[in-house]
Amino acid sequence: MYNVLEKGSESMRELAFLLIGFFAIIKASDLLVDSASAIAIKCKVPKMLIALTIVSFGTCAPEVAISFNSVMAKNGTMAFANVVGSCIVNVFLIIGIAALIKPIKVKHNTIKKELPILLLVTTSFSILMLDSLFNIRSHNIFSRADGLVLILLFIMFVAYLVQLFRGRAIEEAREEVKVKYDSVIVAIMILILSIVMISISSDIIVTNATNLAKALGISEKIITMTAIVIGTSLPELLLTVTSAKKGEFDMTIGNIIGTNIFNVCIVLGLPVVIYGDILLENFSIIDILVVFLSSLNLFLFARSERTISKREGLIMLLIFSVYYVYLFI
Repeated sequence: MYNVLEKGSESMRELAFLLIGFFAIIKASDLLVDSASAIAIKCKVPKMLIALTIVSFGTCAPEVAISFNSVMAKNGTMAFANVVGSCIVNVFLIIGIAALIKPIKVKHNTIKKELPILLLVTTSFSILMLDSLFNIRSHNIFSRADGLVLILLFIMFVAYLVQLFRGRAIEEAREEVKVKYDSVIVAIMILILSIVMISISSDIIVTNATNLAKALGISEKIITMTAIVIGTSLPELLLTVTSAKKGEFDMTIGNIIGTNIFNVCIVLGLPVVIYGDILLENFSIIDILVVFLSSLNLFLFARSERTISKREGLIMLLIFSVYYVYLFI
């Protein structure tokens, strides 16, 4: 009787922390959008550049910690589920929800440059995961060489960001736009604080959601692809939805592009290069195909009238739902 009461008390405590984490991450995401936009406008930096770097890299902090810990422990399943799941969730779930709330307008430069880079990175990642397809006697192993390829792709992305900063016309700098924070120093401090809040909140959410899932007897694979993957994607979800509501479409789409590139190249590539090869277990051609489709669909939908419509957002959510039903079967 005492043990039942103790377990019930622990579950209630975990649920309370889970709710606190959700409240904190919602507030932090709102602060992040406002502060990043203020920095971009005040410093005459394209919002897309801010979204592709500070915002997307900052919101990847939980994924980085999980991936390094997983690779160090030679837990290939968790490391890959973290990256594969995040890429799928970021596009099909997060962009899908954002498009349903408000159709996302995509700039010509984004379609011409940023989205093709994301498609190249995701395609390369998918091919690198398919060792057994080219040699049926071999196992799917992600090697240091594969990690180096991803690091090189990230260097290419960074080179593009440098070119973006130097060469792109800064359209928003010519406009009279009201910002929430008049001081750049204050905006930077709030940006840093919001990223810290997001990282801490995500950790609280993932930890408590995982404990609750284990208490319900859910398998490790399902925990990884639900509590951990969706939990660590909450910063991107809240940030993207908040940006879409405010009409900050560069922030909306740029955050997802930057996050997915960072996830694939650094969150996975860097720890593999440092700690060595890991075996890919429990991953099928379906998982890899859906990762590839996430970038391809985003590119094709963005090209259609330079807008991701509500109908296309609904299609994304349908694909996400079908894939997650497949996971549970």
